[in-house]
Amino acid sequence: MNLHEYQGKEILASFGVGIQRGKVASTPEEAVEAAKQLTEETGTSWWVVKAQVHAGGRGKGGGVKLAKSLDEVRDRANDIIGMDLVTPQTSAEGKRVHQVLVAEDVYYPGESETSEIYMSVLLNRETGRNMIMYSTEGGMDIEAVAENTPHLIFTEEIDPKVGLQGFQARKIAFNLGLSGKAFKEMTKFVTALYSAYDGIDAALFEINPVLKTSDNRVIAVDAKVSLDDNGLFRHPDYAALRDKREEDPIDVEAGDAGLNFVNLDGNVGCMVNGAGLAMATMDIIKMAGGNPANFLDVGGTADAKRVETAFRIILQDENVKAILVNIFGGIVRCDRVAQGVIDAYKNIGDINIPIIVRLQGTNAVQAKEMIDASGLEVHSAIALKEAADKVKELVS
Repeated sequence: MNLHEYQGKEILASFGVGIQRGKVASTPEEAVEAAKQLTEETGTSWWVVKAQVHAGGRGKGGGVKLAKSLDEVRDRANDIIGMDLVTPQTSAEGKRVHQVLVAEDVYYPGESETSEIYMSVLLNRETGRNMIMYSTEGGMDIEAVAENTPHLIFTEEIDPKVGLQGFQARKIAFNLGLSGKAFKEMTKFVTALYSAYDGIDAALFEINPVLKTSDNRVIAVDAKVSLDDNGLFRHPDYAALRDKREEDPIDVEAGDAGLNFVNLDGNVGCMVNGAGLAMATMDIIKMAGGNPANFLDVGGTADAKRVETAFRIILQDENVKAILVNIFGGIVRCDRVAQGVIDAYKNIGDINIPIIVRLQGTNAVQAKEMIDASGLEVHSAIALKEAADKVKELVS
């Protein structure tokens, strides 16, 4: 589950991570009030107005703007709120902006130069250890840094059983070329950041940039935080931060219905029960000359209503030319799935693409009889190869 920048920063601050302070606003008037409050609390006289969407590269799309007066805060917020922000991490249509973060200006003059640092915390799946990735080239696309100057990217792996050690935090500060107060501030920052990552069951922290200010403070100017969905049951307060407006409506609908759904780019929709059978079904579709349009697992307790919902979700994809239903009835009863297919066909209406149904297992015979007797344009199959051949015949 992804969080907005302001939400991620609030969590980081609760673990003692230094952040660029700010306040969220949903209207230009709220943005002005937020700017006034920030001035009272921090003394800042300039502000940064940032679009709050689940995507990086907001500045390149015009979603991050500096304001040097309250009138400019209002104007910047008015420009950003309601816009469809297009970034390298969004679709061509972009993401609608509903809120902005009005943040303090942290690029103020001082005794030393500011420097921007890239830092992320994530799991290295090859080693089974957590990893801090960091670079002196903050503020840039880390992919470009990796391609053009890979020697400027450092990594530090942490054994999750023992956690981040003091010498590792100091090593990171040393590799970043810091000294004196900035060195001490960076070791504190890294230690608190890793504690936050571990403490909230995060899947990813990405902060670009981490800023060493001109007075040698170290703060997170941005915060991309992704939580591990499997750990949300331990953090109901964080689960409540979910913003469904930022997610694909189809994914939201599937999740609310208890369906495991992943949209793909193919032309054959598939509905199965069980992840392993789903993978095998997609392989069969591919071998038959088609391309799977989705991964959709209705689960082991699918009933007629859930099956109908699954059909509605698949049919929203205009690229789908056929649907293959492949169910092995262990816990789930095949006759219930068959009833769901029949109900979906009747309730949705005007289904003008072929549907191939293969049901095996509990009450499979009754299920086939129900489908054959329904009078609907549904093709039933017994063997998996038979279903694959039907796909090839109907899609080609």
